[in-house]
Amino acid sequence: MDFRIFTEPQQGATYSDLLRVARTTEDAGFDAFFRSDHFLAMGDGSGEPGPTDAWLTLAALARETSRIRLGTLVSSATFRLPGPLAVAVAQVDEMSGGRVELGLGSGWFDAEHAAYGIPFPALGERFERYTEQLEIITGLWATAPGEKFDYSGDHYTITGSPALPRPVQTPGPPIVLGGMGPKRTPGLAARFAAEFNVPFAPIDRAVEQFERVDRACEEVGRDPGTVVRSTAQMLCLGRDEAEVKSRAAAVGRDVADVRNTALGGTPGELVDVLGQWRDDARVDRVYLQILDLSDLAHIEAFASDVLPQLG
Repeated sequence: MDFRIFTEPQQGATYSDLLRVARTTEDAGFDAFFRSDHFLAMGDGSGEPGPTDAWLTLAALARETSRIRLGTLVSSATFRLPGPLAVAVAQVDEMSGGRVELGLGSGWFDAEHAAYGIPFPALGERFERYTEQLEIITGLWATAPGEKFDYSGDHYTITGSPALPRPVQTPGPPIVLGGMGPKRTPGLAARFAAEFNVPFAPIDRAVEQFERVDRACEEVGRDPGTVVRSTAQMLCLGRDEAEVKSRAAAVGRDVADVRNTALGGTPGELVDVLGQWRDDARVDRVYLQILDLSDLAHIEAFASDVLPQLG
């Protein structure tokens, strides 16, 4: 298993905050720094000083880091046109030396669209646009030098695109898809995903969704083992009970809640839970959601007290 740090900057973070977290992530030996792609805080928080744009942030971090991979979990297909998104991600891939991954979803948070004037179609249309964006982005990246890319869909048309710039990674940055949709989502994963992520779900539900993705892969003749399995879980680690309680309180949660619905507890407890994810769900990768971005010691504690026990 490898471990990635995952942040939610829409809850209130500056670029400087994210830079400190990314540098700590790299120094502590984690595999990657990922961030959400949202424009509005969720829950009761003010979100001040305001959201930061996901791909502007990652472009800057590409120049400020040297090893960790960078990406979104996940960008919304409602936020950007597919051609310009392919350009932006390819450029950040070049800026990072080939360390970028694109997590893409259909979009779900109506309020952030209303708050920033972003059209929010009905679910059926959002999913259609999402599918077409995946077809266009991967098609652009796979276009051979000197050739043109054309596409005609119900929502997007591409005519004579030179498919530039080209990303460093071939045929393009890995695509991360995810969610609990039981029907269309597994089919898209079988077609496009290098990695499938089940976020904030218990192990038994994650296993069910991974099995749907496996079946979808088999239906199209793809080896299910070529899809990386991952989960995202909120982290609340403490070296003792008092520290667990303090970190839970800092993000408005109680100890029982974080133990039951997140990666909450002492190092030994987390090693046991993560072992279950590895053995029962065959998860290859875990995104550790860090909600208190000022608590860099939290990230360092996982690296020093949990990672070595997982081998």
